[in-house]
Amino acid sequence: MDALLGYSSVETDYDRRYSTEGYYWGLMPNRLCYDIMKIIPPIRPYRVLDIGCGEGKDAVFFAKCGYAVTAFDQSEQGIEKAKRLAEHNQVEVNFFKADLFDYRPDREFDIVFSSGVLHFLPATVRQELTESLKECTAENGIHALNVFVNKPFLTRVPDKTREEDNRHPWYSGELFGYYHDWLFHMCREEIFDCNSGGIPHKHCMDTLIAQKQEGEME
Repeated sequence: MDALLGYSSVETDYDRRYSTEGYYWGLMPNRLCYDIMKIIPPIRPYRVLDIGCGEGKDAVFFAKCGYAVTAFDQSEQGIEKAKRLAEHNQVEVNFFKADLFDYRPDREFDIVFSSGVLHFLPATVRQELTESLKECTAENGIHALNVFVNKPFLTRVPDKTREEDNRHPWYSGELFGYYHDWLFHMCREEIFDCNSGGIPHKHCMDTLIAQKQEGEME
């Protein structure tokens, strides 16, 4: 039914990854979480939106630090494990299942965070989603995002998982261009080693932390 309605099969693949007892991505928070805390420390329960939260490790980390966290993923298995992780750590997180292609925020957030997710967006919808997220961000709020970048000198390793066919690498600097009217705290491009699938290879990633300026015109 999902295929007939035009949805990808990514959910099935990540459900499989998350169906094990252990946590596929581990339990250590993404290093971006610490960068966010330096800019907007949790002196009050700032509202965080975690896009594509997976098994919830970053969302739970934010909640433990005192943020008010909303997080979603399209994997049912991931959301269930995230809820268990939050319960184990005795924190509250508003976890729910949603598709990145369908979800648009209906309330304001202080921090929008997404890591390793936005490469599933084709180029035709990136600007629209970005503008939607910017509009729902409070004054002086921040976005902390990273995207995989296409580099012709980096060879993509053959991957038998179906989500590989649904990846759409961004162009170098494309992410930064969508935030030309915000204050940049971090603007970084890096190439790093990866061993996913058991085959050593490299990826290129652009990382951005940008802040909405007070009085900015939408």
